[in-house]
Amino acid sequence: MALPPEGPPPFPAGPPAGPAAGPPVAPPAPPVTPPPPALAKASAVDDDVRAPILALRDEVAKVVVGQEGTLSGLVAALLVRGHVLLEGVPGTAKTLLVKAVAAALDLDFKRLQFTPDLMPSDVIGQSIYEASDGSFRFRPGPVFTNLLLADEVNRTPPKTQAALLEAMEERQVSMEGTTRPLPDPFLVVATQNPIEYEGTYPLPEAQLDRFLFKLLVGYPTAEQEQEVLVRHAQGLDPHDIVAAGVRPVATIADLARARAAIEQVQVEPPVIAYIVALCRATRDSPSAALGVSPRGAAALLHASKAWAWLAGRSWVSPDEVKAVAKPALRHRLIIRPELELEGSTTDGLLDSLLAAVPTPR
Repeated sequence: MALPPEGPPPFPAGPPAGPAAGPPVAPPAPPVTPPPPALAKASAVDDDVRAPILALRDEVAKVVVGQEGTLSGLVAALLVRGHVLLEGVPGTAKTLLVKAVAAALDLDFKRLQFTPDLMPSDVIGQSIYEASDGSFRFRPGPVFTNLLLADEVNRTPPKTQAALLEAMEERQVSMEGTTRPLPDPFLVVATQNPIEYEGTYPLPEAQLDRFLFKLLVGYPTAEQEQEVLVRHAQGLDPHDIVAAGVRPVATIADLARARAAIEQVQVEPPVIAYIVALCRATRDSPSAALGVSPRGAAALLHASKAWAWLAGRSWVSPDEVKAVAKPALRHRLIIRPELELEGSTTDGLLDSLLAAVPTPR
């Protein structure tokens, strides 16, 4: 089953970051609601702060062809301290994309393969007895990193899945009465296969709600797949992204500056009311067994601010809300079982609500 490419729109055009290494990204510009009069004089952001972040587009393109929407979702999540769930069939460059983002941002990266016999201590760490002096030493687990790839997270039992909950929400690990903070930045990117459910443990709603985005990673287009094969024929080794030319183009300091800038992005009361109305409509819909939580509404707000900033604006319009609504909300909804059997989907429900909820002008 092929999944359509999904995610927020690709990065808007920004300052060039060197020669492009992949097909040019030239999506049609979406309509933009004019800024309110109070914000008209402050509608631009500092391009010096945006430039290193936008440079990720061209750097990641050295090893990944396409997937611009998924890339923009990962970057937006980093900018607002969110986590991402990637859903796609094997072989669609999910792991490669995350590794390339970590390398381009010079972040510490760890990959953890989730299996049925994985224990919580394999994720968060454990205390090791030192025979030399009779003491115990804490050995940090893979979660102590900047970017953790939790591969096939639904293949491990709930007890191990729950080990990620505190780390994702509180950004700390508590063990034997001691609380240990995680590095900053810290991002969990979890993957799951949408077609092989035998022997898996679906993520509970409480854990799904911890993810900022659920992004659907689909097959590349025919032209993009041809470009992938051309690169392989020319000697590209996807397991060695350094040899492929991926270099750090931004730092943790650049990320911190971007986060501070996003906090200054303004959201007018009508846009906040629009976000609330959209989320409440999911709870009132007769098609939904479970609607979006207040945490989901806050996630939609922060994601909209990040996307507005990436687009070069210091204010949020309804267009940004619509652009990130499905990735930010689809995993927080549950369709009524009888409707799901008839083929209804969360994306279909969100499409109908986006069309029905009045957009502020």
